[in-house]
Amino acid sequence: ERSCAAKAAVVGADERESGVRATLNLGHTFGHAIETHMGYGVWLHGEAVATGTVMALEMSARLGWISEAERDRGIRLFQRAGLPVIPPEEMTEADFLEHMAVDKKVLDGRMRLVLLRRMGEAVVTDDYPKEVLQATLRADYRALAQLKG
Repeated sequence: ERSCAAKAAVVGADERESGVRATLNLGHTFGHAIETHMGYGVWLHGEAVATGTVMALEMSARLGWISEAERDRGIRLFQRAGLPVIPPEEMTEADFLEHMAVDKKVLDGRMRLVLLRRMGEAVVTDDYPKEVLQATLRADYRALAQLKG
């Protein structure tokens, strides 16, 4: 109930999804790529967004915006909730890029992603090296899922 009220307040303050509302999409660009590639209903929306959020955490850590410890804490939270944190093994970097290229946040041909500038501060940005996105898509999420702490 509290989370619904918080979301309603954000949506009401930014009906055109141009500012703070867009930050509600953390994990969605990666997650929608999973849903599209796997076929809707194979992965539940929340499962795909959880895994997509892990990918956004990984990219934020690779950019040096959050620490690896913060990334790992996020992964553990999703694991404790019983949500998947590993993207489908059959999805390649090219598969992700193909599906992400048609996301609603793409603007003037630039793929905008919602990432964490720091914990609690989500930003919508297209200002990142392409190589960091590629490395994020190739990351060993199975190894990350094994981290304890």
